[in-house]
Amino acid sequence: MSTPATHAAVRMAEFIDASPSPYHACRSAAALLETVGFTRLAEVDAWTGAPGAHYVVRGGSLVAWCTQEHHRPWSGFRVLGAHTDSPNLRVKPRPDRRRSGFAQLGVEVYGGVLLNSWLDRDLGLSGRAHVRASGGVEERLFLVQRPLLKIPQLAIHLDREIHTDGLKLNKQTHMSPVWSTLDGDERGFVAWLASELDVDEEDVLAWDAMVHDTNPSCLFGQANELVSAPRLDNLCSSFCALTALAGAVERGAALEYVPVVSLFDHEEVGSGSAAGAESPLLRGLLERTVLARGGTREEFHRAVADSLCVSIDMAHATHPNYADKHDPEHEVRVNAGPVIKLNSNMRYASESESVARFQLACERADVPCQKWVMRSDLACGSTIGPLTAQNLGMLTVDVGNPQLGMHSCRETCGSKDPGYLLRALGEILQ
Repeated sequence: MSTPATHAAVRMAEFIDASPSPYHACRSAAALLETVGFTRLAEVDAWTGAPGAHYVVRGGSLVAWCTQEHHRPWSGFRVLGAHTDSPNLRVKPRPDRRRSGFAQLGVEVYGGVLLNSWLDRDLGLSGRAHVRASGGVEERLFLVQRPLLKIPQLAIHLDREIHTDGLKLNKQTHMSPVWSTLDGDERGFVAWLASELDVDEEDVLAWDAMVHDTNPSCLFGQANELVSAPRLDNLCSSFCALTALAGAVERGAALEYVPVVSLFDHEEVGSGSAAGAESPLLRGLLERTVLARGGTREEFHRAVADSLCVSIDMAHATHPNYADKHDPEHEVRVNAGPVIKLNSNMRYASESESVARFQLACERADVPCQKWVMRSDLACGSTIGPLTAQNLGMLTVDVGNPQLGMHSCRETCGSKDPGYLLRALGEILQ
């Protein structure tokens, strides 16, 4: 049952369940934004300078912003950045495998997957395909939410060493899901996908297809104080950023800075793509909003110099079973507010000025916040924050909600934390 403290978590769960792939995440994001008046722009069109709320979609990435009458070309930006992709298993170009009476799919591991977490789960398929259409190529999204695939684990009777040597999984040989028995009526992947898309088999040209957990997200715990969901990293952050932006626009109040949300694809594999944080996507779109308002490149650089980016990516809560993996002076708890992430080697873009600004926003929103660093003898991950700071020269702070089981097929966070983060981000945009 939802309470005022967990209402945002329930809405977040609905957003996550509707967004099993980056492309579906962008569709869910667009639907949320359009309810408060955002309209989609095409990158190939000329943009006018009329004030308004707009968004652009490029593959699995989305950038949205809102300009108001009083915004000048040199008005600074408040950017909320996150990413739409999560570690998973993706279907290979020639995926059909047949062995020992079973039809299987060949998959490739995407990102830093906790392989064992995908075993013995009810799995579906989602993504996009490009099909032959009149005069060219057309993109189609597809989503199969029912249990379609499973990766069965080897029985313990055949792996007696698992307790002494641990579970050892080979990405090539052990992760192929089963999806049919060989009875003579089974279809290959292309034939199956063509049927789902309602096109002829020869018209399926290419796809970006991925496996996802079909069990719905839910609250759990004695008082529903926890959330169990796939893809919390990083759809929790994406949802909070989008909802903060939609709320700021819906209220209609005058905003000193131009509010922006940038959701990037391919963060989990380094961001080096045409739609990733290392691309010129955000920089180019921000500059175009300035030029569309009659500004110059000089005024664009002035705007960037007066801007702040909040890079939002999930953080590690202190694990009760592995407390020794965390810095003892920087314990992080769920339901204790967003985490400011710091690293002296700039794996995160936080620096004292940006940290202070976010901390002050939390104080004004009456939201608790925490600070985290990795143990000095362990390497930490990274985010879109350093890439955004590097590409734009924009003051940036890295933050995120705490969670357990990062990069698992199923992750855990606190049910109060989405509401905390949403309030803090709303204050940033104000």
